[in-house]
Amino acid sequence: MSMLIEHARKLDAHGEIDDFWMLVDGKIIVATGTGPGPHASTTVDASGSWLTPGFMDLHCHGGGGHSFDDGIESITAGLRFHRAHGTTRSIVSLVANPLNEILASLSLIADMATRDPLLLGSHMEGPFLSPKRAGAHNIQHLRNPTPVEVQQFLSAARGTLRQITLAPELPGAFLTIDQFTEAGVVVSIGHTESSESLARTAFDRGARMLTHAFNAMPGIHHRAPGPVTAAAFDNRVIIELILDGHHVDPSVAALLFAAAPGRIAIVTDAMAGAGLPDGDFTLGTLDVTVSGGIARLCGTETIAGSTVTQDVSLRLAIEEAHISPAAAIEALTLTPARALGMGRHHGLLAPGFTCDAVRLTPEWSVLDVWAEGQHVA
Repeated sequence: MSMLIEHARKLDAHGEIDDFWMLVDGKIIVATGTGPGPHASTTVDASGSWLTPGFMDLHCHGGGGHSFDDGIESITAGLRFHRAHGTTRSIVSLVANPLNEILASLSLIADMATRDPLLLGSHMEGPFLSPKRAGAHNIQHLRNPTPVEVQQFLSAARGTLRQITLAPELPGAFLTIDQFTEAGVVVSIGHTESSESLARTAFDRGARMLTHAFNAMPGIHHRAPGPVTAAAFDNRVIIELILDGHHVDPSVAALLFAAAPGRIAIVTDAMAGAGLPDGDFTLGTLDVTVSGGIARLCGTETIAGSTVTQDVSLRLAIEEAHISPAAAIEALTLTPARALGMGRHHGLLAPGFTCDAVRLTPEWSVLDVWAEGQHVA
């Protein structure tokens, strides 16, 4: 069955095109153009609304009242919630927990990924983090890496562990970077006290991402640049950015986009409270209170993930940070796809690419979502 989406305002990393059409055969975009489109089994009139690639979230802990640490039903419901907001492909992020619980979660996600191609695998945000930069992770569950434990994680994930966040200053961190990269896992520097020099060494060793830039790490000081500067100057490195108006000021976000064009991946780092009114939630084993849309560990000022969705981040990037629409959508689509080695078939509205697509109003509210050519929201 073929599908034609026509009369759209196309927006992807290559720019904007008005009166755009896109012909889909099964899962694949087979042709694009402007003006009248060809015949298809099904035709969708976009009526001048935005049409973008599906969003890809590299870092997410839950949403819609569901935590990804709570098992298969919660993961399924949380992913469904984010898909309705345009996120067609997701990595399930896990906080620091006891070793046996992390292993069980990795195995569960591996099972789910065999049935759901939109679930890209898992992200271990811990337990190899600095206790001084634990953020919303339970310090009791943080540990230094060992080759035996790393192999346990890899075995439990069965090829579906996509990303690991670690602090490069921990004993054994560089050997751990070697072990994960050799297994095809993307290593991301984060929750760290790292200097600029140490971060550069970690990137030279094989780390290729920076976890939620500016958060849970030293900032940029004029005499102590820190890991953000190391990442910004290294063209090999993809930089995660939480754009919710709270984690990073929009003007600082704009500065990062200017410093590292094409290498910013907007992530949600969303927790269970995303999309819900203020209230009390959990993140791993820790209690979290959401007030004014900001999630914090109970009784502290520590931010505990976000309550944002990627469609909201897109709007904030364009309207508050004044990022160009093409650069903003690139950070939600093609850049995260490139981070995972998927940029040849995901992240653009072009022939040969998988049909993950989002239709949005002029105000960036989601109207329709397609994943692998199927209407999912």
